[in-house]
Amino acid sequence: MKRRQRVSVLGSTGSIGVNTLDVLGRHPDLYEVFALSGFRNLSLLARQCAQHRPTYAVVPDRIAAVELMAALSLLSPQTEVLVGEEALSVIAAHREVDIVMAAIVGAAGLSPTLAAAKAGKRILLANKESLVVAGHLLMQAVQDSGATLLPIDSEHNAIFQCLSKVNDPAVVSVVLTASGGPFRQTPLAKLAKVTPEQACAHPNWSMGRKISVDSATLMNKGLELIEACWLFNLQPSDIEVVVHPQSVIHSMVRYVDGSVIAQMGAPDMRTPIAYGLAWPERIDAGVAPLDFQALSGLTFETPDTERFPCLRLAADAMALGGTAPAILNAANEETVAAFLAGDIGFMDIPRINEQVLVQSTVNPVIDVAQLLAVDRLARVTAKNLIEGV
Repeated sequence: MKRRQRVSVLGSTGSIGVNTLDVLGRHPDLYEVFALSGFRNLSLLARQCAQHRPTYAVVPDRIAAVELMAALSLLSPQTEVLVGEEALSVIAAHREVDIVMAAIVGAAGLSPTLAAAKAGKRILLANKESLVVAGHLLMQAVQDSGATLLPIDSEHNAIFQCLSKVNDPAVVSVVLTASGGPFRQTPLAKLAKVTPEQACAHPNWSMGRKISVDSATLMNKGLELIEACWLFNLQPSDIEVVVHPQSVIHSMVRYVDGSVIAQMGAPDMRTPIAYGLAWPERIDAGVAPLDFQALSGLTFETPDTERFPCLRLAADAMALGGTAPAILNAANEETVAAFLAGDIGFMDIPRINEQVLVQSTVNPVIDVAQLLAVDRLARVTAKNLIEGV
């Protein structure tokens, strides 16, 4: 009998983590949960441990550990609680782990994702910042160790499914689709007054607050453009971005003979998660079949970079290369947090992001320590600009 695959879910209490556990729970004969990690939602993490009985659970600090251990003494006493950033790398690179779902939001997911890559794991990459901040280092680690890197973002997963191979000379371009977010048709003059609640009300997807704001500014699509360059060995000029409000076609690939191969499906993240878990096979994801009779139509638009300057900034940062994407990512994390806290306006996000990029020195990437230092400095610059608003 084939051994079940052991899975560590980094960021199990976020939307990707919750959906991953849903898919895993449908296939107990194929997978077992080895480790989970959460940040502040300890009650959910405790319930997840009670259901899936992992060997380890990781929390950020001792206070959280005491609270979780108290809950697990009754719910899952065999689960050992680990603490801190280093523990994330432990459960990502553990010799008993086969698959790592890298779903921690932000630059905090970089170190454990790199640890999984160096350990030769199958990595289901939902943490886009790992590639945005350290694309060269991550791809080199994957190549050196023989790890398998499978994209979970619906757009990159779609491209992966549509490509016959990386570096295919028959490929003309890759088409990234964007929903356009909640402000696709909002007059430009009104964007300065939108609220965090409005920005987080995505029309198609259920996501966390940070990624919802990124979708509203189209920074999410800009970060995905950078990701796609690393994943598929592309230049920004090889990538088209089109606004597709229905979010049914998740991305496409153009070929030299005029063919366009598209991947379609309901807007449900369990589809790419299941694809990554089972690749090169497929398993049931619990997703309702796409109902073509219910579709009113599929439309496409050119993105408005005046309305969504973050998309242009991301392409500029990738073209600059080196530490520029890390600088932009750090600035964006700070500006989005400030917007959600009510400290700046919606259109201050791209304005401050651009100022941080302009004011920062861009250097070639050397190592993780350098990137973390760049990240910290960019955050200081962003915070100073935020205070001046």
